[in-house]
Amino acid sequence: MATEELPPHLEEMRTRVVVQSKSVDHAAGMDVADAFQSLGVDSSFSMEKFRNNFRIHVISSTEEELVFDMIGVDAPIANAFRRILIAEAPTMAIEKVFITNNTSILQDEVLAHRLGLIPLRVDPRKFDLREEGDEPTDRNTLIFKLHVQCERNPNGEESGTKPYSNDDVLSQHLLWEPQGNQAEVLALDPPEPVHPDILIAKLRPGQEIDVECHCEKGIGKTHAKWSPVATAAYRLLPAIDIVEEVVGDEARELVAKCPMKVFDIEDIGEGRERAVVVRPRDCSVCRECIRDAKFSRKVKVTRIRNHFIFSIESTGALSPKVLFGEAVKVLIDKCLRIKGQVEDIIAKR
Repeated sequence: MATEELPPHLEEMRTRVVVQSKSVDHAAGMDVADAFQSLGVDSSFSMEKFRNNFRIHVISSTEEELVFDMIGVDAPIANAFRRILIAEAPTMAIEKVFITNNTSILQDEVLAHRLGLIPLRVDPRKFDLREEGDEPTDRNTLIFKLHVQCERNPNGEESGTKPYSNDDVLSQHLLWEPQGNQAEVLALDPPEPVHPDILIAKLRPGQEIDVECHCEKGIGKTHAKWSPVATAAYRLLPAIDIVEEVVGDEARELVAKCPMKVFDIEDIGEGRERAVVVRPRDCSVCRECIRDAKFSRKVKVTRIRNHFIFSIESTGALSPKVLFGEAVKVLIDKCLRIKGQVEDIIAKR
């Protein structure tokens, strides 16, 4: 007779990664459809079950960082989003640098490299990819100009200021030059560097930098300058259980062992105290609470296999919420392409 329930020890193997003091148990997933067929449990993928179990809970959201829980997916899906965010979500970046004059101590190629890594606040969805052989147009290219010349300040020493001006070349010196109808299309959100105070070079009197920068749309897989995230990472949700009561001095010792303050003391009356779990999400799985033999049998540290704490930190071109939406679109497009290829293979048989 078919059943949807497993014995507790097998259910733990299926749903938890168990952390021991010197090892990790059940790290590999059990995604095979017939893994528990002999027990009458069907482990095959079900779209209905996926719809019922999949959830996203936003924990915190700012213009720079998004932290959310992704529940009901396996590690390959979470990792697909991470890789897409890093390498396949498009942005705009400086690709070509036309140097009219560069008398700074930076070589031309080093200057061009530094300019290319400056994150730009530009919506890439308003631009087309420039393919090889395409001419630059207002649909695939943005132009920034930078012209800074360092000069002596004759009154600098007397006034207590620097003896020269324009000695720091900053990202704020990049000035957008609209082409075609870009001024109208981008009027509400004109392109600019995300941070105005990024140091590009230092000059001294008589030195000058005069360049024209052409920005193009691209992805991080081609070059890191097009990656829209400073970091995109996930970790499994920790689950800390006290399986045997820890009281008295041992309770205080356990609380003191945890650097992340996961445990706290609870008063249970009659002058007795016990340790309780209060902040399991903060657990870094350092194992300090289970290294001592007297606590390893009382405290159990596991991680929930299908519950991911996901964090996205944007470089500033797009907000993290928009970036995640773009990553979903890329993944859907990949799935549709594979589906089409499989259907073509079947049709040819």
